[in-house]
Amino acid sequence: MAKPPPTSRGTGLFAQTPQEPRTTPPAYIANIDGGSRGNPGPAAYGVVIRDPRGEIVAKLKKYIGRATNNVAEYYGLIAALDYAQSHGIRALRIESDSELLVKQMRGQYKVKSGDLQPLFERARKMSQSFDSFKIEHVFRERNRESDALVNEALDETSRQSPVPSKPELQTNKPLGRKVRARYRSGILYPLEDLDLPDGAEVEILLRSLPKP
Repeated sequence: MAKPPPTSRGTGLFAQTPQEPRTTPPAYIANIDGGSRGNPGPAAYGVVIRDPRGEIVAKLKKYIGRATNNVAEYYGLIAALDYAQSHGIRALRIESDSELLVKQMRGQYKVKSGDLQPLFERARKMSQSFDSFKIEHVFRERNRESDALVNEALDETSRQSPVPSKPELQTNKPLGRKVRARYRSGILYPLEDLDLPDGAEVEILLRSLPKP
């Protein structure tokens, strides 16, 4: 007796089973800021990172040398991304009061600055490693803590590197000295030996003195 042909009943049964949606872990929030005194000038960044419950887990700040505000903002972003990667954070939301940085990272603005281009490329590549990454623009009021860290880093650096006094600023220059001279028939005659090499140039400040 011939066997009946196989039916298609049950075929693809498991293939049609709907897969469970991949759940995204709760996001950490990083408030970032960067600043420069002089733009360009002494620059630093500040970062405050909170866990999904809103508790602060890290505060980052660093002086980065002479830079612009925008460069400092990107350094803050990269610092936040680096911290998240090294601590196994898979979902991250960045909050920044820099509209330029946010719109560049979202692809709404082009990056035209040669100083920002490598920083942008690095930040974009790092952001793609997360299961979930978002970046949002916030007003400065919501970024007060990270802004305070920027100023702390700048203040600490300025205290460690005080401005040298005037004699120190002129270390490589001979200090001036006063020399009395007499003007006669179109010629200025020093009243003491100057002990200068031939061809030396000097700066003369003329001031009349009372006759003895």
